[in-house]
Amino acid sequence: MYKIMCEKYIITNRKLCREDFFDRIRKIARSRPDGIILREKDLSEQEYVLLAEKIIPICEEFAVPCILHNFVHVAMQLNQKQIHLPLPVLRNLSPEEKNFFSRIGCSCHSVEEAEEAVSLGANYLFAGHIFETDCKKGLPGRGLNFLENVCQAVSIPVYAIGGITPENQNLVMQAGAKGFCIMSRAMQN
Repeated sequence: MYKIMCEKYIITNRKLCREDFFDRIRKIARSRPDGIILREKDLSEQEYVLLAEKIIPICEEFAVPCILHNFVHVAMQLNQKQIHLPLPVLRNLSPEEKNFFSRIGCSCHSVEEAEEAVSLGANYLFAGHIFETDCKKGLPGRGLNFLENVCQAVSIPVYAIGGITPENQNLVMQAGAKGFCIMSRAMQN
């Protein structure tokens, strides 16, 4: 059996780390994923900028894109041209802000959200959560049919998120995903 080529993104969550967060990021960057999304949701904008200023050089050292999350003005201040946004933030992005970024990603949880994100200027999507995951304890995954429907509804790359493992990553690729995202396994291993 051949391995399907795909893109792999890592989403950070320093609260899941069993070691120093910066050491973990260095190990992840050394493995050369297609990008690291700095998603620390609990931080204020000021705390986030301080963390981003430390993580960006680690990613640059290994030529791995550091994709900032949610804080549009932080990304602009730090001259980071890629950003990943929740749909409500994307909805409020001004044309000037959109033009600043070379790549805008958005998380979606339905076909309708995916289509809206594309109409608002997203050029890639994270769709999930696909499988059951500890991050969404008690919530069943949306499944492969959901992922396939999102992939068929839009013409931009879709990346699966939620419960992705080595055992099921080929299934998300067969459903039409361009790649996948992991958080828990990356932060804890």
